[in-house]
Amino acid sequence: MKLYSGIDLHSTNSYLAIIDENGKRIFKETLPNEIATITERLSLYSGTLDGVVVESTYNWYWLVDGLMAAGFAVHLANPAAIQKYSGLKHADDKHDAFWLAEMLRLNILPTGYIYPKDDRPIRDLLRKRSHLVSLRSSLIISLQNIITRNCGTKMKTNDIKRLRENRVYPLLADNEDLALAGQVSKDSIDFLTRQIRAIETFIEKKVELRDTYKNLETVPGIGKVLGLTIMLETGPVERFEKVGNYASYCRVVSSRWTSNGKSKGKGNKKNGNKYLSWAFSEAAELARRYDDKVRAYYNRKLRKTNFMVAHAALAHKLARAAYYIMKDQVVFMPEKTFT
Repeated sequence: MKLYSGIDLHSTNSYLAIIDENGKRIFKETLPNEIATITERLSLYSGTLDGVVVESTYNWYWLVDGLMAAGFAVHLANPAAIQKYSGLKHADDKHDAFWLAEMLRLNILPTGYIYPKDDRPIRDLLRKRSHLVSLRSSLIISLQNIITRNCGTKMKTNDIKRLRENRVYPLLADNEDLALAGQVSKDSIDFLTRQIRAIETFIEKKVELRDTYKNLETVPGIGKVLGLTIMLETGPVERFEKVGNYASYCRVVSSRWTSNGKSKGKGNKKNGNKYLSWAFSEAAELARRYDDKVRAYYNRKLRKTNFMVAHAALAHKLARAAYYIMKDQVVFMPEKTFT
């Protein structure tokens, strides 16, 4: 008789549930987050256990890796695609764990991709870089606003980021309050810039773009670091059946629902990979600045709408182009991308 297990994972404990092939509940227990304890319980049924389902929460790495190392068939459930069982007035950890097992039994479990264990650390380091870049951008915008309000001029981002020359201090030196605000901001920005460069130097020495991803660097706005980010966040491009699936995963498509020209609400904007969304947004901004053909497309969009929509449209185009570049092993072709 086949058995199916579901684990409702939390920060400090996990609820383990097991059902048989008829859906009968045969085991349930709250366990501490200790891989030895969880595998010991599961090993009691290992001879007939068909699979173990773990929900893709923020802390699934250790549990999935430990279960796979112990020889269990592990399925990573995609929480965004799971349909809640209807008709219940009450739901708790027990119901959630048994529902995961039940979906596996019924073969209706929406699964996520279990990213290779060996590639996760370098991917997480690149995610830290994107976090630092976002923090630095917020500090730069805040400092630019201080300068604009008090000096009537806007300082360029590259001038603020200069490490060897402080162009901020002379603008705010006449007022000690503003001078301190400017200096604190500049010191923080410089610190983050050095940390970002340290990560980039480390990564560029340690990992290279794999052959199937090297043509990403032919896309305007995508250099080695962004290319590595896209490679490591995408994984095997074959797991995306169509370009629309990839664009959706990159969060570069609209989540708005309409009917007869009227808005009927929005979908889940957070469904997908926020790091790919960030990467293609960064690429769109860089491409718009430095590539004439990209800028011409952006300006055409801008004349019809606002800058946010034009920027999103450009990011969408670049994500679609990247999909075909990875899938078909071709270089970037602007004549196909911007027709």
